[in-house]
Order: sequence, then C-alpha cells, then structure tokens
Amino acid sequence: MVAKITKQTQFDAIIIGAGACGLMCAVQAGYLGKRTLIIEHNDKPGAKILISGGGRCNYTNMYASAAQFISQNEHFAKSAFAQWTVEDTITFFETYGIEGAEKTLGQLFPANGKAKDVVQMFTDLCDQLEQGLWLDTRVTDVAKNEDESFTLSYERYGKVSTINTDKVVIATGGLPISKLGATDFGLRIARKFGLKIVETVPALVPLTITGKQQSWYEQLSGSSIFCRVWNEEISFDENILFTHWGLSGPAILQISSYWKPGESIYIDLLPNQSILDIINNEQRTNSKQLLQTLLSGLFTRKFAEALGLYLPITKNLATLSKSDLETIDNLIHNFKVTPAGTKGYDKAEVMRGGISTDELSSKTLEAKKVPGLFFGGECVDVTGWLGGYNFQWAWASGFVIAQHI
Repeated sequence: MVAKITKQTQFDAIIIGAGACGLMCAVQAGYLGKRTLIIEHNDKPGAKILISGGGRCNYTNMYASAAQFISQNEHFAKSAFAQWTVEDTITFFETYGIEGAEKTLGQLFPANGKAKDVVQMFTDLCDQLEQGLWLDTRVTDVAKNEDESFTLSYERYGKVSTINTDKVVIATGGLPISKLGATDFGLRIARKFGLKIVETVPALVPLTITGKQQSWYEQLSGSSIFCRVWNEEISFDENILFTHWGLSGPAILQISSYWKPGESIYIDLLPNQSILDIINNEQRTNSKQLLQTLLSGLFTRKFAEALGLYLPITKNLATLSKSDLETIDNLIHNFKVTPAGTKGYDKAEVMRGGISTDELSSKTLEAKKVPGLFFGGECVDVTGWLGGYNFQWAWASGFVIAQHI
C-alpha cells in the first residue's frame, strides 16, 4: 500500500518503522486529522507482529502495568500507560472485530484470528485514514536543519533521495531478530544527536550451558517441567524447557531479562509441594519403594533417571540417610544453574536497554535535546515481561507520540 501523497508538505510527521509502535502511531495520528508517512525497509509491515505468539499475536496482557517492565527509570512508563491503558487496547481491537481470548496469566490473543489479521487491521486503517506507507524503503540518515525541520535521506527502488518533515518518529524496534530486518538504526540516530544509550543485551532469551554439564541437559532435550525460577531480584512460576544447548521455556525467558553474565539462577523443581513431606508420607506406607520410582511419579521417568547423576535414586526410601534427605531437598527445591550465556539477539524476543529515558519526556516521548524527534517502542529503555507486555508498551508509546506530532 502506498498512499497517494504527492507533496512533502502534506506530512505532519514521518514515522520510521512499520512495527507495532509505528502502525499504532500512524492510526492514532489519522484519527486526529494528521497525515503521516510510515517508511519501512522490509517488503511488508509488522514483521515481528506476524511471528509473535506462534503466529497468533499475544497483543496485550490484562495485568500490564509499569511494574512488569525493566528500565533504569522504573516510573517512566507510567505516564504512557495512564494515557493508553490495557482497556483502551482491548476496546480498540474489539472495535475492529478482534475479540480477545485469555490464554494464561492474562495473555490476550485474537479469539478467532491470527497475527496477520492484526497487521491487516492496521494497514486497512492506515489506508482509510490516508496515512502513507512506503515499503522496501531504507532511511539512511536523519539530519536537523537550521529551521528546526528534518531531512531524511533514503533509498527506494534503487534511487537515493531526501524528504523533509517537521516531526520524525523513530519506531524501528530493537536488535532482535536480524532475519526480520532488525537493525541498530534507532540507536545510531540517538547517538548522532548526542542522546545517552543504556547498554543493550538480549532479553527474553534462552540460556546456554557449556562444559561438563552440557551433556546432562542434552539428554533431557524436549523435557518440560513446571518450576519456580528465581534470582536475587525476582521469581517466576512457569514451565522450563530443557534443550540440547541449555534451558528455554517461559520461566527461563522471563528470568533471562534479569540475568547478568556470571550469575547463577535457582530452580524449584517442585514449587507447590515439599519433597521431604512426600518422602516422609511414602516412608510410612511404602518404605521399600525406590527413590527413582517416587521421583518418576512426580516428574517423568526420563527426568527421574537423569537425577541419578545427583541423587541416590537406587536407594529405597527406608535407607535414605539424613545427608541423603538434605541433598534431595536442596537439589529439588534449590537446583543451581550457572548459565554460560544466552542464545543471542537472533533467539531473543526483545532487547533490554536502549535510548535512555533521561533523554525523553515521559509525557510525549519527544527527545528533550531535539525538538520534533520522538522515540517509541523497543528502541527505548523500557523492556517488558513475556506475555503481551511489550506490545502494550508499543501501542501506548505509539498513541502518546501521535498526540504530539
């Protein structure tokens, strides 16, 4: 879709990036009678929307608030979330025929649709509201002019050209995932204008295990267990998934956003029960039962056998010593893992860090040092949990910016 806009002066703003933030910004600007142009370097809009939630798009979370976001300023997102609430997101989607269905933990998915329907909704609205969308177009530079306007240099259809505008919105996302066209464009433009950047790292990302322990994880590849995973900052009760290179699954992705290289994380393999209470009860009625048999009833046989590396699984319950019981209790409820690293940006859901919130107005998301330049979505130092939180930030930041361009 390319809107029929012939004069550059018809644009109130140019939005770089046709992801969740950029699309929402264009639509909300259209509601206000503003004309925008979205410039996207991919050949289709909403690349990350299309793959989110396994192609179903977990488009918000019913419990989203600033508390589920990581930022050097924990209060920064509060203004945006007050201006555009979860209820606003739900109503917006319902207005255009996308009803939400809760999966787990407040995650909302389209009840009778998929991610492509979400993208189609936005592109249809952009068309109806006469918002421009240029695909296969790469912005190479953003320059500030003496009259406070901006000149964007871009490549389109093999030609190099420029376009002028009074307002620029950077909604280019973060560094994950390169095959979807992820770049550091937003960070580069921020640095060009002298804005501080909070160090970026992969977040919501699988963790790797190397060395002598790797083979133990490899043998369990594909096994999934409901656990409590925690570190000194936070804990999450969700499934973990063993892989041939380490650990993944919702709980691991969540804790990865709070993990730093060299640190350990801890796993309670039986978060809602006490392994010692279970053993004590079984000792009264079935003391000759092997520990392996008991563990096979709590986990899978495969996992119970793997625990033999650490536990005396061939002993029967009656012969477990006090030392054995301490070892069992510690391993089941405080399983220590020291990851070697992460799977990197190409396997990460989002990026932690980004443009420092110190540089932006929390009420407008405009750069304090560069009037007319706005940043929204993932490129800002606001990183949400797994489960629709990052989409809520994208919608909210897009809405907020639209009010001020």
